[in-house]
Amino acid sequence: MSADTPDAPDRPAFRSPEWLAEHAFDVLSFYYPDCIDEERGGYYHQFSDRDGTLYERDAKHLVGTCRYVYNFGVGALLDGPDWCLDAAAHGVEFLMDAHVDDDYGGFTWLLDGREVADGTKYCYGHAFAVLALATAARAGVDGAESHLADAIDVVDERFWEDDHGLCAVEATRDWEFAPYRGQNANMHTCEAMLAAYEATGDEAHLDRAARIADAIARRFPDRGDGLVWEHYREDWTHDWSYNVDDRANFFRPWGYLAGHQVEWTKLLLLLARHRDEPWLLDRARDLFDRATAAAWDDERGGLYYTFDRDGEIVMDEKFYWVMAEGLAAAALLADRTGEGTYWDWYDRLWSYSWDTLVNRDLSIWYRLLDADNEPVAELDKTPRVKTDYHTVSACYEVTRAIGGE
Repeated sequence: MSADTPDAPDRPAFRSPEWLAEHAFDVLSFYYPDCIDEERGGYYHQFSDRDGTLYERDAKHLVGTCRYVYNFGVGALLDGPDWCLDAAAHGVEFLMDAHVDDDYGGFTWLLDGREVADGTKYCYGHAFAVLALATAARAGVDGAESHLADAIDVVDERFWEDDHGLCAVEATRDWEFAPYRGQNANMHTCEAMLAAYEATGDEAHLDRAARIADAIARRFPDRGDGLVWEHYREDWTHDWSYNVDDRANFFRPWGYLAGHQVEWTKLLLLLARHRDEPWLLDRARDLFDRATAAAWDDERGGLYYTFDRDGEIVMDEKFYWVMAEGLAAAALLADRTGEGTYWDWYDRLWSYSWDTLVNRDLSIWYRLLDADNEPVAELDKTPRVKTDYHTVSACYEVTRAIGGE
């Protein structure tokens, strides 16, 4: 389905596949070649979203490595510069050489250079390894498909709990599992298995994605408020009080995340490309509509971060990834339904992001804004990882949708 951007001389053509690809290339061009660690392999992960400086050279996060591989793989799939494929291959080599735990199996979470700094085994990180390798395989990186099979084997053998149709979340380096269960790692495993299916055509991966989606986005919400909750006990019953006294926890905040509602909207519609099940669109629409109704800032624009079970805002910050996932979800809904209201949401989210989140000087997005849409400085110099994966992913999935793929 084609879509024409309404006349807006002060705005880019947000609905143009060509412009979206160029924006993705601009993001990649900020990181490349400065992100390439020629000495130790892999990438540098910590660039300031304010002035572009590299402020940490040694911390190598599994998720950061994988997101770079994904980003550059997408660049190649979008027929970007020749260096995209080389940069993706560079990351695949480091992922399989440095992040693989030769002593206990699986992938290590954090390296100091090439030494293990944190060997915890997170399903979240392994999901990104699968996503990265699947994308690299589709892009044509030599050996990626073989490595993909190995990574999927780890997820199957270590994290997958067949009785629940879901994955455990966290283990020690030697595979002692914690009782906490969460939707976030499973959401990204669903994403990864969809990518693995598209890379290999193996229906088992699609089945795995469908089982996760059915549990997290349909069965569990139906037992609660109809939205995707974050935290669960070991038996996959809702844990409504987890981190209730630490609501701003960076990795596991309490409350409903607007960004995860719209991210599931996107994933359900990606799954619907391959599975003709009416509930997928129905739930995708409901999650998007309820998230935007609860979390959109009518006065200043943007989606707030979290809200409680009564729909009251808990955290009023505005993360870049929430807007990126929101605009991708809106475009996929518009493409699927033909309803103009979702194109309106797409334009609204892009316009807000362009005006507030995009650092025009660097072509990357600020990680986080406060409620008044000012960049939050405290996150400039942290060991956390930002590769603009959500931006690149959003551009890619929207081009696939409106480009007719």
